[in-house]
Amino acid sequence: MDLIQVDRTKCTRCGICAKVCPIGSIGMDEHGPKALGQFCITCGHCVAICPSDALDNVKTPLANQIPLKKAPVLDEDTATLFLRSRRSVREFQTTPVPREKIRQLLDIAKFAPTSGNSQGVSYYVIDDRDTLRRITAVTIDWLEKALQSPPYAGSRYAAPFAAHVANYRQNGQDIVLRDAPCLVIPIADKNSLPTGRDNTLFSLAYAELFAPTIGLGTCITGFFNACAASGYQPLLDMLNLPENMHVTGGLMVGYPKYTYRRLVDRNPLQVTWQ
Repeated sequence: MDLIQVDRTKCTRCGICAKVCPIGSIGMDEHGPKALGQFCITCGHCVAICPSDALDNVKTPLANQIPLKKAPVLDEDTATLFLRSRRSVREFQTTPVPREKIRQLLDIAKFAPTSGNSQGVSYYVIDDRDTLRRITAVTIDWLEKALQSPPYAGSRYAAPFAAHVANYRQNGQDIVLRDAPCLVIPIADKNSLPTGRDNTLFSLAYAELFAPTIGLGTCITGFFNACAASGYQPLLDMLNLPENMHVTGGLMVGYPKYTYRRLVDRNPLQVTWQ
């Protein structure tokens, strides 16, 4: 079957589908658009942009696309408030997050842009309290050992990190997962580096921005990420991932315990024009 089918009675031969195809898989002749081979990254641009519903693509069928009457663009002030109000949440309620809400969150994360529409990010979700505590304990073990050698030993982070370890040992304070009721662990194929890690960052950004709209708070897991990236075997054994997959990030998820009342500023913008 041809990659694309064109309804010639609807096609105006405007050529937009060919112009927006990121890899040049669509060409134009006197009859209108035509496929140049069968290679396609399945982005759906060609079908989504056709103004006359004339083009279909076997990999991104027209029947599966949702019509837009107008572009759903936020006004400038609303968008500014929304983006500036995003906060990393490190204090969570003890209320568990329903799995359908986590699925709702990740269903949006999957729409984040990825390199060449490669996608390839899947999610390992842990919401068992005992398992989360064991992940924290193992990560603390790793951090304690890591503080004895570069890049942590002697760095400006050594003292505060050591204080975190001591606080955990003495008081049980969870500075790894912050007692979050849920941990989302993105994973990708080991052969996808660095694309898999980049795609993960995009997907987590989408998740963090969408989370407040459904009442959730999120925070990227710094210590867990570093522990996993180091290849610390006790953590990897606990996660028991498929052999070909590796951890590419982590996201704490839960209901925020507190509400932020103000917008915080950032350092002045630095731009160099050339």
